Amino acid sequence: MYRINGNRMESPAQPAPYYELAEIADQILDECGEDVALLSTRLDGLSGPVRDDLLVSDLLNAFQVFYYFFKDTPGDFPMERLMLSPASALLDGLLVDETELLEIIFAIVDYRPVIVVSDGEHAVATFLGEDAYKDGLMYIESLL
Repeated sequence: MYRINGNRMESPAQPAPYYELAEIADQILDECGEDVALLSTRLDGLSGPVRDDLLVSDLLNAFQVFYYFFKDTPGDFPMERLMLSPASALLDGLLVDETELLEIIFAIVDYRPVIVVSDGEHAVATFLGEDAYKDGLMYIESLL
């Protein structure tokens, strides 16, 4: 079982059962409401394994995870698309936005954020880490 210790949670050696992750997510979401910056801070306070499990679960939406990693907000339509998708969809990659010729896909690989710029059939460029979204946008702008 997880034990709350101040703002941090300590994780046992075994992965948490889903119901425990759900309780943790409910508590954090109740505290944070719609404030994704506060949610991001609360997620940072969790132990790595718990946070990692939440970031790819159905307990958070893809926008919350996007903001957690990139501390940025995409346009209104991409944000709505992310809000309507569970974070678990990021394991396969999720279309964030598209231009006439290119798509921006957000994925989680090995618990790290990945942005893939695709032509619709093949990856054209891949960016990793906290600057991946910004780097992907700059890459697309350089092609226009």
